[in-house]
Order: sequence, then structure tokens, then C-alpha cells
Amino acid sequence: MLKTLAILIVTAVIVLLDVPSMLKNKQKKELVVYSILLFIGVSCLIMLAVGLKIPSPVELFLYVEKPFKNILQIKV
Repeated sequence: MLKTLAILIVTAVIVLLDVPSMLKNKQKKELVVYSILLFIGVSCLIMLAVGLKIPSPVELFLYVEKPFKNILQIKV
């Protein structure tokens, strides 16, 4: 719980430092991308802090690759 709170506090400080200048300069597209990436990063950090397993991107690749490998009958 304490780790999650620390992550949220640091995130709030980062947002308070970055977002006002983006709004002032009318960088709306950049703000959307920034918000999405920040949300993904904070979500991953919180999941790690509470002990949830985050799957590796390699696992996704293997999941997608397996049907093609079976169709083409490639042996590795």
C-alpha cells in the first residue's frame, strides 16, 4: 500500500511539472500521447508493487507465432 501511494505521489509531481507547459503551448496531441504512456507506465509499476506478474512481450509474440508455425509445420 505504501509503495502504491509513493508511486501515485511521484506521478502527481511529474504531472504537475509537465502538463501545465503542454497546456500553455497548446500541445494537445502530445498531451494525449504523454497521458497514455504515463498511464501504462504507472499501471505497470503499481502491478509490480502489489506483486502481480506482468507477462513479457515475448510471451505475446510466441502466442501469436504458434498457430503460424503449426500451419507451416516449421520445426525449431
